[in-house]
Amino acid sequence: MCARLGAVTGMGFTDLVREHFGVRWTAAVVVALLIANFGTAFSEFVGIGAAAGLLHFPRVAAVPMAAVLLWMLVVFGSYKMVERTFLVMSLAFLSYLVAALLAHPAWGSVARGFVVPAVPPSFGGAVVVMALIGTTITPYMQLYLQSSVAEKGIRTEDYIYEQVDVVGGSLFGNIVSAAIIIAAGAALFVHGGTDVHSAADAAKALQPVAGSLAETLFAVGLLGACLLAAPVLALTSAYSVAEALGLEKGVSQEFGRAPAFMGVFTGMILFAAGFALVPGIPFTSALLIIQIINGLVLPVVLVSLLQLTNDRELMGNRANTTVFNMIGVVTVVIVIALSVVLVALTATRPFLG
Repeated sequence: MCARLGAVTGMGFTDLVREHFGVRWTAAVVVALLIANFGTAFSEFVGIGAAAGLLHFPRVAAVPMAAVLLWMLVVFGSYKMVERTFLVMSLAFLSYLVAALLAHPAWGSVARGFVVPAVPPSFGGAVVVMALIGTTITPYMQLYLQSSVAEKGIRTEDYIYEQVDVVGGSLFGNIVSAAIIIAAGAALFVHGGTDVHSAADAAKALQPVAGSLAETLFAVGLLGACLLAAPVLALTSAYSVAEALGLEKGVSQEFGRAPAFMGVFTGMILFAAGFALVPGIPFTSALLIIQIINGLVLPVVLVSLLQLTNDRELMGNRANTTVFNMIGVVTVVIVIALSVVLVALTATRPFLG
């Protein structure tokens, strides 16, 4: 839907929200997105530091180095260079596929889990489900996709190629996510791993199934994922703010021509990397909380997206079909219901003991 919006209108998501829903709703979308994006960008730099530690490289050196290199790539590179670099980074995800195969999981259980989901009826179960949704259908990915389609100038007659790109990317992303879950499930529950409170614990849990490759596999995958996500998060924030204010934007723009866009990108990288250097950050707790925030912000984005893609004046014959609307509405209802359940459980937990 986001790709289609970008191809048909040639505009970013926040541009369209400002034009169709007014300043107040735009401000709500941008503020919610900035909060979620900052938390997630911070977690990506925490991940970079953790991966560096597994590769025996100092965290205090790795995080600033990564921040500077990513900043230089976007500020001094063209859109085409940035996109190709991101594609190369995504190859690191292949390490998770190797980890899943080496884990030798109970494939019968894996098959049942794909068809019949099992959710623990507890506060912890609700938290993990909400975090999974927040990290799978993240708001920033939707908005970045639309802005990048608009910046590339994809025309409606070429949309079929973009559609193949989006579907292929989504499938690859979900296959990688499945591999992570399968490898972690086998390591922690089939082969008797340990509780995971840090990246080192996660790598250690893989050792019985991946042997000496465990740390390297986990570190490479984690580093690649974080190096890819951190600049995309910062760029999404920059696109959103510039579009909301109607200012110049784009990766190919020079700093002087798009100061707000580049300024927000720079600030997001700087502060996220800076906070990630604070010692004693609880690794898994921070990740869970941040992804829950993403899940809570998601309905704001999805409701706007559904309204825009159903506007026939805007979309013409590219407006949503019944099937798209059914999938979109069901997704929104489920996410909102889980959000309400999570808030209710959080509020009543002190009284339930």
